[in-house]
Amino acid sequence: MNDVSCGLCPGGCILSEGQCGFCGARANAGGKIECINYEYITSIALDPVEKKPLNRYKSGSFVLSAGSFGCNFRCPFCQNHDISMARPRNVSELNTFIKEQNIGRMSKEELALKAQAYIPAGNIGIAFTYNEPLTGFEFVYDTALYFKAHKMDTVLVSNGCINPEYFNKLVPYIDAMNIDLKTFNPEIYQKYSGIKNALSIVKNNISYAASRCHVELTCLIIPGENDSEAEMEQMCTWIASVSPEIPLHITRFFPRYKYADRTPTPPETLRRLRGIALSHLKYVYLGNI
Repeated sequence: MNDVSCGLCPGGCILSEGQCGFCGARANAGGKIECINYEYITSIALDPVEKKPLNRYKSGSFVLSAGSFGCNFRCPFCQNHDISMARPRNVSELNTFIKEQNIGRMSKEELALKAQAYIPAGNIGIAFTYNEPLTGFEFVYDTALYFKAHKMDTVLVSNGCINPEYFNKLVPYIDAMNIDLKTFNPEIYQKYSGIKNALSIVKNNISYAASRCHVELTCLIIPGENDSEAEMEQMCTWIASVSPEIPLHITRFFPRYKYADRTPTPPETLRRLRGIALSHLKYVYLGNI
């Protein structure tokens, strides 16, 4: 059986029969790429929309938030590493992995019924979050179409690193998204993802989405990594060139995962960077303070 290339993200994994990609959510199954996390739900909860975070989209409402497994990045500070980094190595391990991780399964129809049941509590629809949702593109796309047909919103919380032909196909069915703009340093982006042009891909997708749906951005500030004034100036100058109306969430880092030995971001660092951001952007929020 021939190797198959996955074209979803710019990582472009070339997979032999049964092998899972770098993200752990896609595999070569019978000579074609299969979305092996389709319908698998690792976590589900009704959250305030501000928790996504979306501070300027239907404020005060709630959204049914669901995550699966898999991520095409390896961020050493991942806040949800128990979900995003757990993965099978090949297709033959999938059933065992699902059982060991106690992962449930929900169809788009079942998610819609659950979302509708929460409408009296202020629910607006579904949010794909917790892991990297776009590794399960097919399920996100199918569900977004279904929710659109049933007049409910779809929210996407993503790293935004997906090839444009897929992203552009999905965006018309997304009502709001928060994209994690991790840094403005392409070398650090490459370190997180193994993808040389990851930052360029993310920037292009932000630009595309910002003119077609509600977009907010999040930047987790890690001491010694992306906390310089010069980088924040460069990042916010670029964001403003897309639109100064795009809200930016500057978020405090707390030790997690492989960065468990690091120190939290000093609050004064976030306040200083917010001052720089506000010279370019209309809406800048501090998170985890």
